[in-house]
Amino acid sequence: MKNVTDSFVSLGHWPSAGSFGFNTDILATNPINLSVVLVVLIFFGKGVLSDLLDNRKQRILNTIRNSEELRGGAIEQLEKARARLRKVEMEADRYRVNEYSEIERKRLILINSTYKTLEKRENDQNETIHFEQQRAINQVRQRVFQQALQGALGTLNSCLNNELHLRTISANIDMLGAMNEITD
Repeated sequence: MKNVTDSFVSLGHWPSAGSFGFNTDILATNPINLSVVLVVLIFFGKGVLSDLLDNRKQRILNTIRNSEELRGGAIEQLEKARARLRKVEMEADRYRVNEYSEIERKRLILINSTYKTLEKRENDQNETIHFEQQRAINQVRQRVFQQALQGALGTLNSCLNNELHLRTISANIDMLGAMNEITD
């Protein structure tokens, strides 16, 4: 490696008249060298750079195309999702209306059932009250009858003597005999 750098350094010492060599004066040679390098780069690098730019352009276009396709697919999926959402919302509304109707129907059934139960209980209570009233009336009637009967028996026993007693029995037997003759 040292030999190669030495040969370049020795080239710098060659005289420049009529021969090829390197000029180490930077101010004089830099624009020329740069222009030569640029011309060489442009001439030979033009195809490579053009190919790189074309490849880059194709990749960008492919990326844009893929993005557009993905965007289109996303829009399509979004529309499908919106359609499903509308369908689900309609179904939810229908379900909500049906459930509210069902709840209202059950509420009315429960109200009617409760009303009928209360009406039946009231009727049962009224019947029980009427039955108890009739029983109380019957008990009062029996007591009044018993007291009247006891009073009548007491009055009869005190007023009735033996002769009156025999006449009453005889009158009753005659009445029964007359009734038997009518029925025969």
